[in-house]
Amino acid sequence: MNTIKKIGILTSGGDCSGLNVAISGVVRAATLKGWTVYGIHDGTEGLTSDPLSYEILTLQGFSNTPWAKTAGSYLGSLNKGVNFDLLDMVAEKFKSGVQKLGLDALIVLGGDGSMGVLEYYCEKAGIRMIGIPKTIDNDTPLTDLSVGFRTACQVCMESIDNIETTARSHHRAMIVEVMGRDAGHLAMQSALAGYADICLVPEIPYTLEGIINKLEQIKSTGRTHAVIVVSEGIKTENGEVLSMCQNVLGEKVHGGIGEYLAQLLTKNYGGFQIRSTRLGHIQRSGHPIFSDRILATIFAAKAVELLDEGKTNLMVSLTNGHVVAQPLSEVIKAGSSTLKLDSSFIKAAKILGMYIGEI
Repeated sequence: MNTIKKIGILTSGGDCSGLNVAISGVVRAATLKGWTVYGIHDGTEGLTSDPLSYEILTLQGFSNTPWAKTAGSYLGSLNKGVNFDLLDMVAEKFKSGVQKLGLDALIVLGGDGSMGVLEYYCEKAGIRMIGIPKTIDNDTPLTDLSVGFRTACQVCMESIDNIETTARSHHRAMIVEVMGRDAGHLAMQSALAGYADICLVPEIPYTLEGIINKLEQIKSTGRTHAVIVVSEGIKTENGEVLSMCQNVLGEKVHGGIGEYLAQLLTKNYGGFQIRSTRLGHIQRSGHPIFSDRILATIFAAKAVELLDEGKTNLMVSLTNGHVVAQPLSEVIKAGSSTLKLDSSFIKAAKILGMYIGEI
């Protein structure tokens, strides 16, 4: 017999568009079952701080506000890495917070890293857990899509469109640096949608000569501008990962490869003036587009359904057009999902003449 009366919901890791849609969906589905929904503030910090930080989410409250359709996380999120030396100490605080609130289960909106840590915390606390994948990188394994990815692609595509107008006006080659960490999904799909001439992703090596050859080919057609999309996770030709900053744990954070390439091309090639734009956190913004709203909603409904069936340690996923459940252990084991070299996106880019590296 299912004895759930109280559930918690939190967002963990980088924010994205669609989180609030998922939260709203959970509130609506859980309330109809007579459950009380505790919105945990700022990821795990809401359950490990003193005092605890949370609020009760209701149909009359959160779900009926404009927040439900906005980007970002209404509850706040935690994205500062994990200090594994303190993992057990935090797990004990987490357990204490769960017991104080009397939670029976937790729904986590996060990537594979967040869900791996939260699964450990929930096991120690003795409560059920269901994960909902979200990330603009789309690198969560065992799901075709994660909440937030397609809205981020839309933002990137619109930025590429806008940057091309100034590239054309000033006869320049414009570099657009997008996020994605070590996966090229965001760069490749937004480059295809934005008709970019060159797209560099972490999964495929490139050469300076290859970039210059493509720019020369463009000039030979009479066109006087070009657009280059680069993923933040690509390396220099020497195999170095660039980082402009670090998180609170001192870990390097990707960023800066666009400016590096602009300087390198300026030094070695005079065919175009080169400029670089780093889109940064604007990629996490924008009202969730149709597909992300639908995805977040059906993921939320499935998460509540799984808890109602007495299930735990699962992540909802979209597989071949169907919403199913994947064991969290398999998700964690699979690791981040990078761009496959035989994907339809890479095949299309090659057919369309885009330079995507040495492949």
